[in-house]
Amino acid sequence: MGSGFVAIATKECLHVLRDPSTRFVFLIPILQLVLFGYAIRIDIEDVPTAIVDLDRTQDSREALDRFRNARTFEVVRELGSVAEIEDAIVAGDVKVGICAPLGFARKLARGEEAELLVVVDGSYSSEASAAINVSRELALWSSQTLRAVPWDVHELKRVPRAVPLARVAAKPRLLFNPNLESANFFVPGLVGIVLQLVTVLLTAFSIVRERENGTFEQLMVTPVGVWGLLLGKLAPYAVIAVLETAFVINVMVFVFGVPIAGSLPLLGSLTLLFLLTSLSIGVIISTVARNQAEAMQMAFLLLLPSILLSGFVFPLESMPRPIYPVTFLIPVRYFIEILRGIILRDAPFSALVFPTASLAIFTALLLIVSALRFRRRVA
Repeated sequence: MGSGFVAIATKECLHVLRDPSTRFVFLIPILQLVLFGYAIRIDIEDVPTAIVDLDRTQDSREALDRFRNARTFEVVRELGSVAEIEDAIVAGDVKVGICAPLGFARKLARGEEAELLVVVDGSYSSEASAAINVSRELALWSSQTLRAVPWDVHELKRVPRAVPLARVAAKPRLLFNPNLESANFFVPGLVGIVLQLVTVLLTAFSIVRERENGTFEQLMVTPVGVWGLLLGKLAPYAVIAVLETAFVINVMVFVFGVPIAGSLPLLGSLTLLFLLTSLSIGVIISTVARNQAEAMQMAFLLLLPSILLSGFVFPLESMPRPIYPVTFLIPVRYFIEILRGIILRDAPFSALVFPTASLAIFTALLLIVSALRFRRRVA
């Protein structure tokens, strides 16, 4: 019994070491530890913010400096009006806009309450809530540190020198999600994740299954070219992906109550672009995986960074600087930007040029790589 046990155990150890799928047993836990332990932060920091100073006084500058120095906000633009703030939020360039209105210092000099307008993108409820709470705390801090100073010489005659502490308040205004419903943020992102998972698995499994069943070799002797063979294989799954898209969009609207604020034709055309990307990824996986188990492991290995590094759950701007550049290598990141832009903010195509161009580049590269890999398999 002892020698038989040693022989069987030795045989199984050699089999495990030689099995290429064993590498995923170690790779997936390491990736999970790195992403969850280092890359993911639940703290809301470095929210892209625009500043508008219509008053242009020392008091307004000091009040806005509180936001510049706060870790929650990262001032990336200085604009000239509230309308420009709203345009920047629609375009996705900023998430928050802080405006010191005209007459801010005059109200402080009179001992009246001076308000800072805080325009917030309400698409991401947690980020919006944090921005509103921090802006109120900063306004309260300004009230405790700023003293009312007469606005001009004429005010000196009416305001006593023993002026009280200034009163500064933050007046929030939410855009696109006034009730801060979390479903409005998560469900459009979930649409992108679900579509990627379904299309990648469909394509990868179909080709690997044919190779396991021996029918793939029959395709090799046909007079069809590589591109014809590849596109012919993708066509049925592209149709299924389109039907799946229509299904999940209807579930989003009628089950979760997330309305589509933007253009349906624009949403449909950019979704087709993303589906080509996902189908190409599935083809690449199918040329690497030797069986369906390996294809499943590779698909879920891709799913983990797609969820954590795409902005689906965690704000991209809050990620550590060494990890943030990696997010640009995640195709679904750009599709989620497109989904949220069209569905939540009614963003026009001009506001989606960067994610659309990035997704188009990924689609072209992945189609070329999948064709080359497929040609090598056919040859």
